[in-house]
Amino acid sequence: MGRLSGLRYRDIIKILKKFGYEFHRQAAGSHEIWFSLALNRYTTIPNHPGDMPEGTLRAILKQAEIDVEDFLHTK
Repeated sequence: MGRLSGLRYRDIIKILKKFGYEFHRQAAGSHEIWFSLALNRYTTIPNHPGDMPEGTLRAILKQAEIDVEDFLHTK
């Protein structure tokens, strides 16, 4: 298991809010668009039950321009 494993949607959203991201709109299916006014960046978050796959979370962080280390230390 990697360092980013075992995180659920609610955990990820809580941390993204600390980075200034806010819910913007509902997207297709169970996906949501979140926006950071400070960074002028959008990121798509899947709202699925269970743990978020590590690869998916890494893609979200890359899209949101959040360093993995910063994300882990914000927990």
